[in-house]
Amino acid sequence: MPQAILLSDVDELGAKGDVVVVSKGYMRNFLSPRGLAREASDAAIAEARRRAEEEESARREAESRADEYAALLSKTVLTITRQAGDDGRLYGSVTNADVAEAIREARGIKIDKRKVRLDEPIKAVGTHMVEVEIAGGQKASVKTMVVAES
Repeated sequence: MPQAILLSDVDELGAKGDVVVVSKGYMRNFLSPRGLAREASDAAIAEARRRAEEEESARREAESRADEYAALLSKTVLTITRQAGDDGRLYGSVTNADVAEAIREARGIKIDKRKVRLDEPIKAVGTHMVEVEIAGGQKASVKTMVVAES
């Protein structure tokens, strides 16, 4: 029975990068034509292990960076200036895109606007806590002060 290296997750067989034993027909007729696996030689197995180690290292590095960003953002106070009436109501609103842009300007961290959690746009002057999701599932609360333009 030949060995195969899975190039993507296959139900009931294994995860991407696993070396599995499969029949010749299954490999030739199903896995190989769909690009799900390739035959495993000694060199291919070594390459797969090296690639798995690199992916694990990159994942750990991204997780570490996410921890640093979360700590930095938790200490950050954003100030966003908008036009407002005498009663403190904004003439527009502050959206998640505005918060993401303010984070990029203040700290140089690019956050996708879809990762900024606002129940609804901010429509009044004041201090608001905004939840931001960072890569790896990390979350940080950013203190956001919305002030009226002078």
